[in-house]
Amino acid sequence: MLGHAAELAPDLSAELAARAESVAPETLRGLVPRLHPTSTAALAERRDPAANRQALYGSSRAAPIVVLEDPRHLGNVGAVVRLAAGIGATGVLTTGTTDPWHPSAVRGGAGLHYATAVERLALDALPDGPLYVLDPEGAELRDTHLPDDALLAFGTERHGVSDQLRARADHLLALPMRPQVSSYNLATSVAMTLYHWTTGTRTPR
Repeated sequence: MLGHAAELAPDLSAELAARAESVAPETLRGLVPRLHPTSTAALAERRDPAANRQALYGSSRAAPIVVLEDPRHLGNVGAVVRLAAGIGATGVLTTGTTDPWHPSAVRGGAGLHYATAVERLALDALPDGPLYVLDPEGAELRDTHLPDDALLAFGTERHGVSDQLRARADHLLALPMRPQVSSYNLATSVAMTLYHWTTGTRTPR
């Protein structure tokens, strides 16, 4: 591990050397269900929930929150977190049973769970703000201005948004899509919507 740190993160190698701990191979196999080829594993605490709540429920948000309704694929959750952190969204909220801090989601997020607010909560506990729900029956995204305090909600990969979430929407939005195409990947849908937010204006067509 220290060799990897020296090569990839030399600014952290001294700190890692002070904290690193070697364990017996059988102990490592008990801690990590799928051992990485490097035989290296890291244990880390979740981001401070208080900091997450402050960011998500604060009175003046400067960027949207992404809401994933009952996502099923941990890799998709991680990819969305990576997108949200990279573009500067306030955070990512999930509903349902999938833990957005599952190791597979953290791996898919390339560690950027620590660069944005990531939480799981019930649908009735969403922060305040206008709720924009992505739905094929909605208004064209390119004709819509997305405010900085928006909640951008996306449904499941297979079934889309639930009737409950659709009923709560302040606005329904549809992504531009040719008739011959049935859907986009979840992360792609989030990326398109967040990018449109960064433009700050309606896009002429």
